[in-house]
Amino acid sequence: MRIATFNINNIVSRLPVLTAWLEAQQPDVVCLQELKADQGAFPRAVLAGIGYEAVWRGQRTWNGVAILARGMTPVVTRTALPGEPDKTQARYIEAAVNGVLVGCLYLPNGNPAPGPKFDYKLAWLARFLAHAQSLIDSGHPIVLAGDYNVVPTDADLYANHSYAANALLRPESRAAFQQLLDQGWTDALRAVHPDGPLWTFWSYLRQRWPRDKGLRIDHLLLSPDLAEQLADAGVDRWVRDLDGASDHAPAWIVLDR
Repeated sequence: MRIATFNINNIVSRLPVLTAWLEAQQPDVVCLQELKADQGAFPRAVLAGIGYEAVWRGQRTWNGVAILARGMTPVVTRTALPGEPDKTQARYIEAAVNGVLVGCLYLPNGNPAPGPKFDYKLAWLARFLAHAQSLIDSGHPIVLAGDYNVVPTDADLYANHSYAANALLRPESRAAFQQLLDQGWTDALRAVHPDGPLWTFWSYLRQRWPRDKGLRIDHLLLSPDLAEQLADAGVDRWVRDLDGASDHAPAWIVLDR
């Protein structure tokens, strides 16, 4: 079972990139973030035409999350985190697909930090941590995949970077990610590739992609039973090089199930 996460950064304008990748790699489940499209603008028919059914929460201009499944329709279990005060922010969707519960998230960026946006990020993280604990306590097979907007360690970004004060690297952000791991979740990409760069994001600015100055902010966390079934993981870097590409590349895992 191949499960991927991809911050598409506008599903309407980047639909050719998405369909090219889906047809080439044929993942079984895909979590998308930053749809940047109203609920009614989601390209359901196009995706169905290449074999993918979907559930989604759209949001005009910003945010938006979706779960795609090849050959079946995901069964929605949740469209927001418990206790989410701002229902206009489409940042979380959860669905069952072929015996696996999949949570797709787009965590707030939090910049500038400190400030109200960073406070919102930390509050969102607190709600997410509480929900993640309840999920892992359930004992079900679960994947929490998406753009976490957290660089977990200094090994997860290029050397001599200029991100020191960025919300993605703040100690509070990294501590929250570590709390997730302490709950029992497995960082699938690092479990398979413990060393070396695993960039999933390259800014459009300052030639970051041609110079391979990237960050790892897209993660797939696995519940303990699924961690035992982890067979492979990686990043489809070639997608970042396509015409009209997102500033992210898809990250993926393969489970033996």
